[in-house]
Amino acid sequence: MRSIFSLLKKLRQLDDVSARVRSIQEALGRVEARQLSDAPISNLSQSEFRVFSQWGEDGIIQRLIHEVPIDRRIFVEFGVQDYQESNTRFLLVRDNWAGMVIDGDQGNIDRIRHDEIFWRYNLKAECAFVKRDNINELLKNNGVVGDIGLLSIDIDGNDYWVWEAIEVVRPRIVVVEYNARFGVDRAVTIPYDAEFSRVRAHYSMVYYGASLAALVSLGVRKGYDFVGANSAGNNAFFVRQDLRPSFLPVLTATEGFVASQFRESRAKNGHLVFLTNDEEQRILKELPLVEVPG
Repeated sequence: MRSIFSLLKKLRQLDDVSARVRSIQEALGRVEARQLSDAPISNLSQSEFRVFSQWGEDGIIQRLIHEVPIDRRIFVEFGVQDYQESNTRFLLVRDNWAGMVIDGDQGNIDRIRHDEIFWRYNLKAECAFVKRDNINELLKNNGVVGDIGLLSIDIDGNDYWVWEAIEVVRPRIVVVEYNARFGVDRAVTIPYDAEFSRVRAHYSMVYYGASLAALVSLGVRKGYDFVGANSAGNNAFFVRQDLRPSFLPVLTATEGFVASQFRESRAKNGHLVFLTNDEEQRILKELPLVEVPG
């Protein structure tokens, strides 16, 4: 019995440490946000800093919301896992936005709902496997329609097709993951598969998503200007054409392309490996891609 009480005490101590770490992260992020708000920049990556985002997206988003007028401070993000690492959590805790997050794993959604962030802030958490046939219904059923501040898409698969399908919201800022392995010139995406799983599609984990050129072209058709990518080379940022700040030029995919700077490929046994670009290209050459309007 004593060992159980000891374990519970240690777990509470770990929770306290985690809470203190998050508080320090948030405080440092607030300092960073104040410092960059008026600093001149020539490209988005100069605004990068990380609080809860995987790379420097927190800083880029802070810069964009400082420059882009936002009437409804509402976000939508899907592919959030347990929401400890995300593009919108800092918006929630620093700027007091409201939002909706979606993930296909009920365990992840349960962890979000048991996190204090869920009752401290105006956050909705929905368990669903996002598809182009259900995304509009998911948003409508949660009362998220019309003009909103930001949409973040990172589902490691049908990102292109889902963004193309979204009609019920018109975000002012859009963040979409791109797959730099598809290169700078080709406007391609994986074929649509409602049940697509990056893990099952190919053991290497390099086959997913869409090229930057495909997303830039789709953005134009939906009324968005491509304004830059993060320095890690995996997230593209778009601003609605009627709201783009003058200091950010409209970029082509070639002008804004950033090659990925991180390792994520896997061997057949699932272990992390470092495949060369040539090795990745040999894998991708054997897998189907769809050419989209460029």
